[in-house]
Amino acid sequence: MLRKVLALIMILNLTACAELQQVVNQLPQGSGSVLSNADIAAGLRQALDLGIEKQVSKLTQTDGFYKNDLVKILLPEELQKVDKTLRDVGLSSLADEGLKVLNRAAEDAVKEATPIFVDAVKNITFADAKNILLGNDDAATQYLTSKTQTALYAKFNPVIKKSFSKVGADQIWNNLINKYNTLPFTADVNPDLTDYVTNEALQGVYTMIAVEEKDIRTQFSSRTTDLLKKVFALQD
Repeated sequence: MLRKVLALIMILNLTACAELQQVVNQLPQGSGSVLSNADIAAGLRQALDLGIEKQVSKLTQTDGFYKNDLVKILLPEELQKVDKTLRDVGLSSLADEGLKVLNRAAEDAVKEATPIFVDAVKNITFADAKNILLGNDDAATQYLTSKTQTALYAKFNPVIKKSFSKVGADQIWNNLINKYNTLPFTADVNPDLTDYVTNEALQGVYTMIAVEEKDIRTQFSSRTTDLLKKVFALQD
């Protein structure tokens, strides 16, 4: 029985590969020749560049994170009780300000770090470009995440730390947490907000790129260049 199952799996895999190759062989033609791997990779990079240009740039604006429900940075779990307690004792404005400055720091960091992200996209070589193209709606974004997240974290983290100081987040949160810690019947908290906001900012960047990638994959009107139209016709 096990042998039959393994044989079936092998047949399915071979069939899938054959179908993939057949689709690849029928790529749309441009200037009289079939699109090359380089063309496909260029199309995918162009899609990611559009995600940065059209979507990530929105995150750098005032309230780019704070008023965008897709990426708004909320309090980490260990600080949610701080927020609730402060609101319960009439300090809602302080709690609101504490939440806002976390998002301001992310907006400021993405503004400074976006060129680093753009360079990372340009340097990506999609050796498996066809598989990515035929993948899920966010396959290129997921691939990009796996290849850049560690390096981008190293770049974002010091910028976030600097941004905390620049927008006054460090002082506001020190005051907020100190105020909370003086309240009776509460346990002291001291989370690593720099690490938390860095990860949230990175996730926000990838989320917005995925939004644009999905639009390009599913909406012909979002394919704004000839290359995008030709390359993404493959996965229609």
